[in-house]
Amino acid sequence: MTDMSAARLFMVEGQVRTNDVTDKRITDIMGRVERERFVPTAKRALAYADTCVEVAAGRYLLDPRCFAKLVQLAEIGESERVLDVACATGYSTAVLCGLSGDVVALEEDEELAKFAAPLLRSCPKLGRLYGVVGPLKDGAPAQAPFDVIFVNGAVEEIPKTWVEQLKEGGRLVAVLNEGPVGKANFCVKKAGALSRRFAFDATVPVLPGFNRSRSFVF
Repeated sequence: MTDMSAARLFMVEGQVRTNDVTDKRITDIMGRVERERFVPTAKRALAYADTCVEVAAGRYLLDPRCFAKLVQLAEIGESERVLDVACATGYSTAVLCGLSGDVVALEEDEELAKFAAPLLRSCPKLGRLYGVVGPLKDGAPAQAPFDVIFVNGAVEEIPKTWVEQLKEGGRLVAVLNEGPVGKANFCVKKAGALSRRFAFDATVPVLPGFNRSRSFVF
């Protein structure tokens, strides 16, 4: 039987700290949140592996390295409001709630949302949390504007709706697929548009429905 506490410590020390994640708030909260509870029982042996873990058809928890680096990239402040896009089973939400003022967890898969709800309710007090079930591309306009938008998965295009729901000066972190290797990007809203900065390579699955429309030339 896997010692989950030891596996969690090894994840933090071997996958997170060694990949330039220096924000102690992140390593502390990832060392406390029981990631194994947020994966299906049959996948628990993979909870702390250095890989993305499939939790539903086409849906994944990001690998710990990429997840932690994206969280650090977002520079989340304790009083800020975060939109957690594609929260899936709620692991990302649990971590983000430990860093911010409040988190809006957005998920379009009703079964995943049902899985996440009791897990998040049973977590220690994490800050204010709002759950929204609806299309990922729509964001959460009723809870906007956001200081940060965090995207759990790769996308080939950033929906305009997300940009509209960011505060001026707000940040969006996402893995953008523009070729064979995904690129983690730090985006800032300036004068109503996003400026982008490459941060690191990150190969993670593309969120369903977020492939760029293909055009054909005859």
